[in-house]
Amino acid sequence: MRHLSEIADLCKARQKRVLSVAYGEDPHTIGAIAGAVNENMVDAIITGHKGRIEKVASDKGVDPSIFTIIDIPDEKSAAKEAVRLVKSGRAHFLMKGLCGTSTYMRAILDKEEGLMEKGALLSHVTVIEIPTYPKLLILSDVAVLLAPTLKDKVKMIGYCTEIAHKLGIETPKAAIICAVEKVNPKMPATLDAAILSKMADRGQIKGVIVDGPLALDVAVSKECAEIKHLESDVAGDADIFILPNIETANVFYKSLTQLANGKLAAVVTGATCPCVLTSRGDTDESKFFSIALAALMS
Repeated sequence: MRHLSEIADLCKARQKRVLSVAYGEDPHTIGAIAGAVNENMVDAIITGHKGRIEKVASDKGVDPSIFTIIDIPDEKSAAKEAVRLVKSGRAHFLMKGLCGTSTYMRAILDKEEGLMEKGALLSHVTVIEIPTYPKLLILSDVAVLLAPTLKDKVKMIGYCTEIAHKLGIETPKAAIICAVEKVNPKMPATLDAAILSKMADRGQIKGVIVDGPLALDVAVSKECAEIKHLESDVAGDADIFILPNIETANVFYKSLTQLANGKLAAVVTGATCPCVLTSRGDTDESKFFSIALAALMS
């Protein structure tokens, strides 16, 4: 798959989902939801201050009657109600609106009323389209896991693999990104990468080809792999990029979106439903594609 618009096309071909939006009062969120509703991908329930939601929608040229609006002016209460809608079965997946990320995540993680099962791990997955790579890039984790452990990385690969399968990639290729291709005991990320690669070889990680440690240039360029005399089924053809920590991942993703004309879709995995989590400054388009990705996963 080359373009994020293809994800939206997949959504249109399946049964429509119901989206629950936490505190959806900002123009970009309203614009994205309206696009998804008008494309017949979702029905939307928005929690928040009804008057503000209706005004923002009208200012955007959107008819607010296309949404179901639940009037809850308080941010925390709106986030909790949005989660409750999913938990009760009225909605299939969740989206963050104008509420703070910490408020949104606390509602998801709430032990009594949240969306977590015992032993689950939340992880953020970003799917990016850039003009210079022949397919979509699936990245993790740019926003949630600060310093993922080996155990965390196994789950991250699993979540990314699930998304790749939903996108029609039968056997995705995962690159465990490090600064070098050789194991160095002084660089813990290379040790994790080697273990993950061997775990995949032995069938402990399924549905995906895993290789690492791989530097980024090798992961995206067969020529670089040849120059370095590196034989790899993943080199130059990676679908999935597992980054060693949040600093590396966040810089990589922002480099692609800010300097390489990248378009993105982003979702939090590991809860009982997909949870859209984008920046409050992201465009209508990014939020629309994120809705499409989460709808496809739900």
